[in-house]
Amino acid sequence: MGSEYQPGEVDSGAIPLSSQVGGHAGVLSSQDGSLIIKPCLHEELEFYTTLAAAQAAIIAGEDLPFQALAPWAPKFYGTLKLEGEIDRQGTATEDGVSVMKPVEGSLVLENVSHPFFKPNILDIKLGTVLYESDASPEKIERMTRTAKATTSFETGVRLTGFQVYDGTTGQAVVTPKSYGKLIKSSQLPDGIARFFPILEPINFNADSSSTGGEKSSPRSGGVSGRLLLPVLEGVLELVRELGVAAQKTEMRMVGGSVLIVWEGDEETLEAALAAAPIPHVESESESEDELAEGEGDGAKKVGPPFTVRLIDFAHTKFAPGQGPDEGVLKGLQTVTKLIEGRIEEVRSKL
Repeated sequence: MGSEYQPGEVDSGAIPLSSQVGGHAGVLSSQDGSLIIKPCLHEELEFYTTLAAAQAAIIAGEDLPFQALAPWAPKFYGTLKLEGEIDRQGTATEDGVSVMKPVEGSLVLENVSHPFFKPNILDIKLGTVLYESDASPEKIERMTRTAKATTSFETGVRLTGFQVYDGTTGQAVVTPKSYGKLIKSSQLPDGIARFFPILEPINFNADSSSTGGEKSSPRSGGVSGRLLLPVLEGVLELVRELGVAAQKTEMRMVGGSVLIVWEGDEETLEAALAAAPIPHVESESESEDELAEGEGDGAKKVGPPFTVRLIDFAHTKFAPGQGPDEGVLKGLQTVTKLIEGRIEEVRSKL
């Protein structure tokens, strides 16, 4: 259905998205990094427009189909058509982008990772079916083989790619898409452990006459277990809430992902957890505004400790009367079990 998008041309007003770990190439961001400019298919625009209407219905106290999913998608600000202007098709009230030359036919979306100082980002592809209902027999056969050759068919997930900041070097370590394509279902817990690493001391035996026993070298890895545990517990709660929303939504999703982002800087994460230990997706925009209030007084802005979103709707359709997407539900159940397993591992080390 439809054709693959062709990225347009932009000038220096928009820059390549530095934090992209999955999806197609050609995604751009605004200069300040707060917005994503994404070439899209008609189906994706239609999906975001429908979600925007559902979000407006929530605000107005009305009841519309699909609104359970609306808070879980990135904020939609419209499409770019004319230089320096946004053709608004959503419900956003923010000012337009005046410093960008737009890409014709591109979506303007919230950059979910922007509020984070050092964002750890994981893109998990959801679903057991990798083809659309009107795909050719050849494509159906090819994509079925792909699903069975990866973790998608058995578990409903594939780790598309992720980046994690090293607690010692302060640099982001990127795990490419090839990792998720090559691992088996039994190796998914290892992938989740890589994305949620514990910052542990490395011990070595030193001269007991001078040290009295073991000495600890600088630590390496992610963040302390005492901080990682509440992150995992909060992410788990959000994934469960997303599962409830997906259960209520009649749709068919091909190529969609759950995006998990958490703060990779230990000092910033500790402050964020103290300010908002379990940020619910419905109130995130409000909590971000509250956390930023002190910025004008010289205080460091503290973003959320973590967030969970549903992204990539280029091949997603609402399907009234057909029920929820069972492959997506299976994937979210797998993500839930993987995080529960990681929580037990971290607890055992505290």
